[in-house]
Amino acid sequence: MADLSNFDPNSVGNPNNNIFGLPFSENEAKLVILPIPWEVTVSYNAGTARAPEHIFIASLQVDLFDPEYTDAWKQGFFMRKPDKKILMKSDYLRKEAELYINYIAQGEEVSNNKFMTKTLKEINQGSNFLNEWVFDQTTELLNNGKLVGLLGGDHSTPFGYFKAIANKYPDFGILQIDAHCDLRNAYEGFDFSHASIMYNTLDKIPSVSKLVQVGIRDYCEEELHYINHSKGKVITYFDRDIKNRQFEGQTWKQIVDEIVAQLPQHVFISFDIDGLDPKLCPHTGTPVQGGLETEQLFYLLNKVHTSGKKIIGFDLNEVGVSHNEWDENVGARVLYKLCNLLTASNATGNE
Repeated sequence: MADLSNFDPNSVGNPNNNIFGLPFSENEAKLVILPIPWEVTVSYNAGTARAPEHIFIASLQVDLFDPEYTDAWKQGFFMRKPDKKILMKSDYLRKEAELYINYIAQGEEVSNNKFMTKTLKEINQGSNFLNEWVFDQTTELLNNGKLVGLLGGDHSTPFGYFKAIANKYPDFGILQIDAHCDLRNAYEGFDFSHASIMYNTLDKIPSVSKLVQVGIRDYCEEELHYINHSKGKVITYFDRDIKNRQFEGQTWKQIVDEIVAQLPQHVFISFDIDGLDPKLCPHTGTPVQGGLETEQLFYLLNKVHTSGKKIIGFDLNEVGVSHNEWDENVGARVLYKLCNLLTASNATGNE
């Protein structure tokens, strides 16, 4: 462990230290944050590939005192530097994807255009490369006894991590915080689109026994059909239904208790920032009106922890980059809460 005798948690965040101004090396930290600077298949606003470095800067303004998890940070959080080669590959393929998306948006057939056919193949190959890279990185960290948080990037990024953690936990559920279902099959022709992450996960990773979605408010008929015919494997708490239940007198606690009861013993948190009210994340890739407040989500996540279920990992994705650092500021605070939750859930005695 790091020597904390000269570290003042009440002082200003030191930019010479790591994430949140904490003085831990990767070897000393219990939890390692893996940044994924990738946004190849985003279908609206770009920018999230560069969110990790902006969140790092904003994290220095986060007070370390969390009244629910006062000492979690002492276990050590460390964030790796974003891989420049991954970012360069993302930037190149993103430009290709923009041309491709504009082409198909005009109703053109990809098969009629050799350049677009080649472009689509190249993008899908890039996504496969990214998935394997994430799998290798997270597998190494897990084998080294680290807790792992993944920081995107778009919401396609955690697929490799899901595969890696499935090797450690043969049965787990995903709690997805999101405005979108992400249950589309190869959206826009992209095998691993950000809009297909949960479809691909359920289709290709049998260890995921349950998907519980919260905050959903923008989805297509195909996705609703998937949910309704999942035989209870996918449980979706639509934003509209949550609010209607509250309007008619139910409390958030009652709804949260029901959500928690749907989850298996081991839970992975997949947090797309657009699950929040867009006033908190206006520059996210695909903002949608409605959504939840941070304290509502923190209440839910805390109830998952105190229920005795074990949080085994998390991803945080789709944080936008803004001129006034607002999105990054909110993202840094969500990230800190997720770090505290994951660490507390895996403290000695909770194994």
